[in-house]
Amino acid sequence: MKGFLIFIGLFIVLSCKDTSLHTFHHTEVTENSINNQKDTINDEVSAFRKQLSAVALEIIDPTIKYTPDYVSIAYPNGDVPAKTGVCTDVIIRAYRKLGIDFQKEVHEDMKNSFENYPKTWGLNRPDTNIDHRRVPNLETFFRRKGKELPITQNADDYKTGAIVTWMINDKMPHIGIVTNRLTKDIKRKLIVHNVGGGQVLEDCLFKYRITGHFVYEG
Repeated sequence: MKGFLIFIGLFIVLSCKDTSLHTFHHTEVTENSINNQKDTINDEVSAFRKQLSAVALEIIDPTIKYTPDYVSIAYPNGDVPAKTGVCTDVIIRAYRKLGIDFQKEVHEDMKNSFENYPKTWGLNRPDTNIDHRRVPNLETFFRRKGKELPITQNADDYKTGAIVTWMINDKMPHIGIVTNRLTKDIKRKLIVHNVGGGQVLEDCLFKYRITGHFVYEG
């Protein structure tokens, strides 16, 4: 059993963490810059998407320890310890502030359509402890229940409240939320994500290869 849990935990590691952090440069985002209206954009998007950006900014916390362990959690609305998490926990925590529980939503869809979800982990049934914390499962859920948008290299196409997924080093899935905050050169929107340095706001839209671009409003 212990070996199985280590195996499961390894897959969470491969889902989010950038193991090349020695080449990753954090964008300095201060409290003043977050609150500076000159650094924001008012996209023509729904009120829900604007709220998603706002709550994503609320959960910024660089002290969150990147913890990819398999954890048994309550259902529904279960969460790993508050000061821990991985990239998917950013999405889960932000949406819960808007009344959407991906643990429940993903589980119910997997229970009804398990055959449509990735078989990467060799499971034969849903697992409420981990399914919603895996990037490929969230991508599948968004394609089935949300709206999939084009992947482009045009920063203007990635508007406030969108969800973006990436592949880091061509092998590690990652995910984050597009906010209404702009980079210093006002060319791109900043992303709330966790790639190993806590739940942070960074300029990383084109840092990695984009694999998915979605909108989900429940």
